[in-house]
Amino acid sequence: MSTTPSPIAAEQKTAEDFLPLLGTDYIEFYVGNAKQAAHYYKTAFGFQSVAYAGPETGVMDRASYVVRQEKITLVLTSSLHPEGEIAQHVNKHGDGVKILALKVNDATDAWKQTTQRGGRSYLEPKVLKDDQGEVILSGIHTYGETIHIFVERNNYKGAFMPGYRVWKSDYNPAPTGLLHVDHCVGNVGWNQMNPWVKFYEDVMGFKNILSFDDNDISTEYSALMSKVMSNGNGYVKFPINEPAEGKKKSQVEEYLDFYHGEGVQHIAVATKDIVKTVTELKSRGIEFLKVPGTYYDTILDRVGKIDEDLAPLRELGILIDRDDEGYLLQLFSKPVQDRPTLFYEIIQRKGAKSFGKGNFKALFEALEREQELRGNL
Repeated sequence: MSTTPSPIAAEQKTAEDFLPLLGTDYIEFYVGNAKQAAHYYKTAFGFQSVAYAGPETGVMDRASYVVRQEKITLVLTSSLHPEGEIAQHVNKHGDGVKILALKVNDATDAWKQTTQRGGRSYLEPKVLKDDQGEVILSGIHTYGETIHIFVERNNYKGAFMPGYRVWKSDYNPAPTGLLHVDHCVGNVGWNQMNPWVKFYEDVMGFKNILSFDDNDISTEYSALMSKVMSNGNGYVKFPINEPAEGKKKSQVEEYLDFYHGEGVQHIAVATKDIVKTVTELKSRGIEFLKVPGTYYDTILDRVGKIDEDLAPLRELGILIDRDDEGYLLQLFSKPVQDRPTLFYEIIQRKGAKSFGKGNFKALFEALEREQELRGNL
């Protein structure tokens, strides 16, 4: 039997995937002190110095530090003055994600495809050049004040992009085994999940691959709903959460209250050895949520045989879940700033493509214990 697609099928596929994405290019944070934030990500997470932009490179209103580990690139940006978009963002939201940048082969076409489908333009296609080549950027708005930038860098050989210089440092802590961005979760307001699901479907061509309602994600006290949006090749996944009615305030409500709006709730990063990665992160001061020890008493009855020894997973508090295609190991950090907003998920996939539905109750009870300590439950 021939495996060559028919012209009609090929045409349909092309029509469907009007926004081919190659993955996450970088994530940019607006923060109160970029120099110290960069030091934190190097020290605690094992990111490496890559590039810098600021007054020394001709950028007079901000300072940006670029750090990288494997395929994860973070940009930490601070305003140098009390006025302007960056300072206002930090004043309102605290340290948080401003830009989820997506790698594309054609940033101009990405902008055209999304804006003609209803995306609100943030940045018309713009060419940046230096002696290392050129990068083309464009962008659209998404939930809250979050932005998607499309990055075309096929013709660039520099460290990051024009306007930045190489940042060399004598201080280079070892990496911790983080590999790539697995998914980024957005928290949106009451009854806003479905409108943003429609945005990702209509404007960016994503598909809703998983849905969780308040029966799936609830405890005695609180609940939320979530839908997972994925692009055509599965390289980019954006789960979207909204609050649901419960006896007390949910973690999404707490986030919205302290972030003062919609935004990125957590970034999930992949590792090939979660025990080694989490052990290293803990030794560097990263704090993680802890589920009760009783979680492990019956876990293997629920998920079946796993390759790992259960003892270190129990010791570190690593959660386990299984779907039809395999299992996953995951652990969630506490917030990485004083406001109870952004946190990180460390995830190791052993075939599973899901998001740990079996762990939701234990995880949310752990989150509620933290909320109660803060007086926000």
